[in-house]
Amino acid sequence: MNLHGIVAPYIGTVNPLVPITIQRSTGYTKDASYKQVPTYAAPAIIIAQVQSLTADDLHAIEGLNIQGEKRAVYINGRTDGIIREDKQGGDLVTWNGIIWLNVHVLEYWPDWCKFVITRQDGS
Repeated sequence: MNLHGIVAPYIGTVNPLVPITIQRSTGYTKDASYKQVPTYAAPAIIIAQVQSLTADDLHAIEGLNIQGEKRAVYINGRTDGIIREDKQGGDLVTWNGIIWLNVHVLEYWPDWCKFVITRQDGS
């Protein structure tokens, strides 16, 4: 059962659903100096709910050393955060013209997920 799909329209009356662009990580290549350069799939526009992190969310990511401006995002579908073991970067999210990095997935469900994004410098 997609609980997010059921409650999102009601939450949207207080915190509207917004379009975001996701670029899924496809791994990396190496440049001429053998530096790893992340690669991404073509951008896809989806509808999301962007919120502040709750106290429980902050507690869940407390030991991950994630610094900077952070938000929680709810989407129908799936996205991936940084997976160090697999040497994969997180997916990129563009919201309000600002690039954010998916650093951690808080909840995976069959039809939706909740994840943490952190603001990037745009480079």
